Amino acid sequence: MKPRAVISDFGGVLTNPLFEAFTAYQDHSGITVEDLGRALQSAAEHDGEHPLFVLERGEISEVEFRRRVERELGDGTRLTGFRETYFEHLRPNRPMIEHMAGLRRRGLRMALLTNNVREWEPLWRAKLPELDEVFEVVVDSAFVGMRKPERGIYELTLERLGGGLSGSDCVFVDDLEVNCETARSLGMTAVLYRDADQAIAELEHILGDS
Repeated sequence: MKPRAVISDFGGVLTNPLFEAFTAYQDHSGITVEDLGRALQSAAEHDGEHPLFVLERGEISEVEFRRRVERELGDGTRLTGFRETYFEHLRPNRPMIEHMAGLRRRGLRMALLTNNVREWEPLWRAKLPELDEVFEVVVDSAFVGMRKPERGIYELTLERLGGGLSGSDCVFVDDLEVNCETARSLGMTAVLYRDADQAIAELEHILGDS
């Protein structure tokens, strides 16, 4: 039986690769991606959990996230302009967005499942003004207290789609293998996004004339 629904990630699938935005911030601030990664890991060891994870579950604010990372960077280093630079260099992935819109017109149920930051919602939604026309369900980790690859956020997405859908009715698209693994464990067919041509071809192979 052909899948009846598509669940898509946002950043890195419907946008350009996220590392491009992080690299732009490196160029802007002089804080290397490696230094930032070490600070995040050090904060995880200090506080008991990775600061990005608790940020994306909405358990801490963006201000608290920056405080934790800046503490580990030391020397008075500040993450000045991070949000602005990040979103300036985050661009819509038009081929994927247009393909998702086409799938909606073909009658597929469509959901967006994103790990994101509560304070960033107006900014990332502005990158995709047609979002609510393409996706009937939007699940944002920062507002539901769960994040990928936690099983519960996938189950919540299925629940919100309704219509008696199960995992086996869905195709899941994400640029991280760990997120795809959870999707597969729920019976979903997972497409690991590498580029638009590859992902669209895989989706069409799976969906056929759906």
